[in-house]
Amino acid sequence: MSVTYTPPSVGENDILPATPMSTDIHRAMSRLMRPLEATAASLMILIIGLLLAAVLSRYVFSQSIVWADEVVSFAFIWLTMIGSAIAMHRNEHLRLTLVIELLPPRARDFVNAFALAAVAAFLIGLMHPAYEYAREEWAITTPALNIPNSFRVASIGFGLAAMLVVVLAYAAKTVKLGNLFAAFAIVAGLGALCYWQMPALADLGTANIAIFLVGLVGVCLAAGVPIAFCFGLGALSFLAFTTQMPLLIVVGRMDEGMSSIILVSVPIFVLLGCVLDATGMGKAIVDFLASLLGHVKAGMSYVLLGSLFIVSGISGSKVSDMATVAPALFPEMERRGNKRKEMVALLATGAAMADTVPPSIVLIVLGSVAGVSIAGLFQAGFVVAMVLLAALLVLARWKARHEVTAGLRRAPFKTIGRIGLIAAPALILPFLIRSIVGGGVATATEVSTIAVLYAMIIGQVLYGGLTRGKLYAMLVETAALSGAILLILGAASAMAWTITQSGVVQQLSQVLTSLPGGWITFMAVTVVVFLVLGCLLEGLPAVLLLAPIMYPIAKKLGINDVHYSMVIVCAMNVGLMMPPVGVGFYVACRIGGAKPDEVMTAIWPYLLALLVGVAVIAAVPTISTIAL
Repeated sequence: MSVTYTPPSVGENDILPATPMSTDIHRAMSRLMRPLEATAASLMILIIGLLLAAVLSRYVFSQSIVWADEVVSFAFIWLTMIGSAIAMHRNEHLRLTLVIELLPPRARDFVNAFALAAVAAFLIGLMHPAYEYAREEWAITTPALNIPNSFRVASIGFGLAAMLVVVLAYAAKTVKLGNLFAAFAIVAGLGALCYWQMPALADLGTANIAIFLVGLVGVCLAAGVPIAFCFGLGALSFLAFTTQMPLLIVVGRMDEGMSSIILVSVPIFVLLGCVLDATGMGKAIVDFLASLLGHVKAGMSYVLLGSLFIVSGISGSKVSDMATVAPALFPEMERRGNKRKEMVALLATGAAMADTVPPSIVLIVLGSVAGVSIAGLFQAGFVVAMVLLAALLVLARWKARHEVTAGLRRAPFKTIGRIGLIAAPALILPFLIRSIVGGGVATATEVSTIAVLYAMIIGQVLYGGLTRGKLYAMLVETAALSGAILLILGAASAMAWTITQSGVVQQLSQVLTSLPGGWITFMAVTVVVFLVLGCLLEGLPAVLLLAPIMYPIAKKLGINDVHYSMVIVCAMNVGLMMPPVGVGFYVACRIGGAKPDEVMTAIWPYLLALLVGVAVIAAVPTISTIAL
């Protein structure tokens, strides 16, 4: 899964000092969130239970539960929208904070007010279209349950309303009233100006792409507006002020982008990562690799990279991977003379390397958006990750050429065997996931539910277990994180559709397909584009925004879909870890406990090693297709 930057929760980064009014608002919102959190946790249990029942019925009793997918679809879209509201309350929606952090406090307060006003404007602007969309869906009945589809899509309007309440409450609690009124006045004034100039804007044609989908989105990104709302506001403004198209199209595209049954595996794999952290399964893998390789030169670097490679195959989350591996290895690495900045640099680039190892949430989402076989992506991702792993291993060995290992001894075989026995159930899981999905035995969604059940049982029996309180907290956290991810997917789907309908894609296709050098040049352009966007947007939004645009061009040039997907994901991950903008770089510094300024000087050789690996993967299609 992509790295998700989580700012401090509500209350920790408040701009105004606590007052009786702000305290009352916070308490009221906390009470309001409790039923939503309980509902989200219940929906997660329902989805997992139904999917497990469907798998059991199909493979054991050779019968299908025909209504299961529809109920899961209903529960999934409600989980997404309720999770988005919870994420809003927790301030966990992904946003760019680099520009805001450079501002003085007074300016920062006003920019925060503007960001909240922009989010509120989007939510208010989409409220009526969401109602119209639900009303139109009343005529469509579901095939198995035979009920109006409005009951499913009503979740979008409910989620928008819940988020609006949260935003207004947060604004009242954290922003000075004068700044808030000024920010709302500016947003309303800009909207009125665009409405007044609609005839002139319509005459500009594709130039409106630069105004709304580049300029407006860019300003909102810099102001710290969450990425999902940047994309949504850009698409909504473009359609509202430059076309005659009904705005319920935005809601429809968001619905289509968020509700694919393939994407149900996203929250389940997020939950799997939570179970991995809570039970200590990841630490068992780290301990086993340390007993095997810890005594050799660069051994702990090998263990760190190997742990990230294997653990990623369980959790699918970079943040989870780094949080599992760093605390277990950094103390011993420091004892051996490794510098903290070098360790964090290796941690960041190792996490980027491992993002193609199944189950990667980015690969699942990319397969859904671009129509590429997820089984094929899983097979190719394993091989591609090994190429990047080899590049980092070579560099790590060269950097450790002066490491002193005289006092280190190989662990006794008895110790290795004992630790290996403990780690075996955890080690089996990533290879089990890859083999089942890659072999076509089950879908990624089915495998994700089986993997969660397996991890919970093994964790309960061998690794410390899960209390009810822990499990409930993990279910709510899964809903919040999944809602934040899937809302980006829906908004990016709307924005990508808007760009496609504008006709600019056809012009871009003509330019890119006529570049000298053919597919090689196009690949080089792709790598540069996704390096830059990986820095600015975080990985997942970059993929979602450009995949529908770039894949048709790649097909025209005869590039294999799986090969192109691997290049996109690898380049994006490298960009994600590139200072001074890459979000993942700062997350790694935070987890590793190092200053970004220090790590910035150490990470470039590792990034260069990854870029060499990406260049090899892009130039040699066989690497991506050999396992297909």
